[in-house]
Amino acid sequence: MTENENKGGKNRQSDVPDLDVWKSFLPDLDDGPAWRDLSWKGRSWKIVWTLLRLIILLGTLYLFVCSLSFLSTAFRLVGGVTAGKALNNHALLQNPIAGLMIGVLVTVLVQSSSTSTSIVVALVGSGLLDVGPAIPVIMGANIGTSVTNTIVSIGQVQDKNQFRRAFGGATVHDMFNWLAVLILLPIEVATGYLLWISGIIVENIQAGHDFEIEILKAITDPFTKWVIRIDKKVITKIAESGINENDTFRILKTCHDVEPEDCKTHWFAYTQLSDTGAGLILLFASVALLLVCLFVIVKTLHSLLKGSIAKVVYKVVNYEFPGRFAYFTGYLAIATGAVCTFLVQSSSIFTSAITPLVGIGIISLERMYPLTLGANIGTTATGLIAALAVSGEHFTDSLQIALCHLIFNISGILIWYPIPQIRFPIPLARTLGNTTAKYRWFAFFYLFLAFFLLPAAVFGLSAANEDGYVLMAVGIPCLVLFLLVVIINAVQRKCKCLKNTFLKDWEWLPKPLHSLRPYHNLFCRPCQRICGGGNDDDDVEKAIVMETTPRDGSEEGGNENQGFGGPL
Repeated sequence: MTENENKGGKNRQSDVPDLDVWKSFLPDLDDGPAWRDLSWKGRSWKIVWTLLRLIILLGTLYLFVCSLSFLSTAFRLVGGVTAGKALNNHALLQNPIAGLMIGVLVTVLVQSSSTSTSIVVALVGSGLLDVGPAIPVIMGANIGTSVTNTIVSIGQVQDKNQFRRAFGGATVHDMFNWLAVLILLPIEVATGYLLWISGIIVENIQAGHDFEIEILKAITDPFTKWVIRIDKKVITKIAESGINENDTFRILKTCHDVEPEDCKTHWFAYTQLSDTGAGLILLFASVALLLVCLFVIVKTLHSLLKGSIAKVVYKVVNYEFPGRFAYFTGYLAIATGAVCTFLVQSSSIFTSAITPLVGIGIISLERMYPLTLGANIGTTATGLIAALAVSGEHFTDSLQIALCHLIFNISGILIWYPIPQIRFPIPLARTLGNTTAKYRWFAFFYLFLAFFLLPAAVFGLSAANEDGYVLMAVGIPCLVLFLLVVIINAVQRKCKCLKNTFLKDWEWLPKPLHSLRPYHNLFCRPCQRICGGGNDDDDVEKAIVMETTPRDGSEEGGNENQGFGGPL
């Protein structure tokens, strides 16, 4: 093994251009002298050092999960009232597009699809919202929940290839959710199949009893509630009853208006700050804690995953069934993701926890994909549990909307997973990962565009006119243009019929319309090393593209590792 290989996965990826950066790999097999060659003192020290790193890893992982909880709490404090107001606009929710975008924005604001779906279930259970209009909101919540692990992936921005894999592993969740909605929302609006199937299932089910399943929270709550306490029911109350000008809702629990013996102290118990002020402080603190935890987790994993330990972990995570049964390995990964998400009661926590493993190369993008699909199924358990707690005449309605969430995710999996050739979320996520590796600022632009600007713009257009004419007038031409670009790109890659026409490439368009390079030069030239896209980045990018180019010199196949910075 060469000296460069002994320096770990990072240098192996940097120094060997023909290595596929998207494949899972053993970060480092050199773990020093063999066990049999160590002295008694050396063996003792190795055991102590390994145990110490495991304790650091588990402790940091605990703080990482707590930081995600703090992040969710901060977003609720800052945007919880706004989210409640949006869900209280029952007339606007009758528009499926507006409902979808409200679901996305509310889930981003509260940083939890479990919270947003539970609120929707409560609205249906109280009779304020029918099952049909609530379905698009549930679909939007599915999209909004993937923002958390996308934010987490930015924690590995310092290393180009780690960032490439981590961002791709995070956005494969986004791509699946958007594609599933793109297909299933029109089908649901046209046929109402989710409403029909779920209605058949709940037809003869009787009301249940109030109960909760909280496994991870039992471990993290002592620390998180010591730091801050909030009233999670306030957002639901606003969504159900609305808010008047004279109403004052306080999400943060304080000791100002309660008896001293009834006060449960925490860091913000006696603060004079508003909910927004406390939320902003907690937001910055939680992001800082999250980034520190990510740094320590990645470095500790790099240190632990060596030698025989690396081989064991790598084989377990990337295990494939033998022979013809290899196809079913992905379904085992889906089941694993569903069970793990059910245990932690949060798809955001599960996917965010394994995103760093994708970044350092232990989990491949192809294995991350079924794990996130399983997380989508596992997170529906929260809504089902919330529905089972509803009593009275609207019990079946609340259970029906929770089942719609489950059936929607299963339907998406049946479309985008069984046939390997149409697992489009994987190449789309790979393209996003390659783009962010070359232009690191693109990650922040993508976050703002996919989870804030696009949903807000579509919501505004759909709310501008009850009949949807404004949205159709703007949306249909944009959709046609997008589909045209996709079709021409596919023809350019697969067919030579455009070789002698101006459509053989996009160079006939002004460069800002088909490349990110002009924007990079405009905004990032003063901070080239931070933004990415410098000369060394271009050299590595060329090496990666050359690695995927066929030996006959043709251009076909060289697009897979290119991002949006290259030709459309």
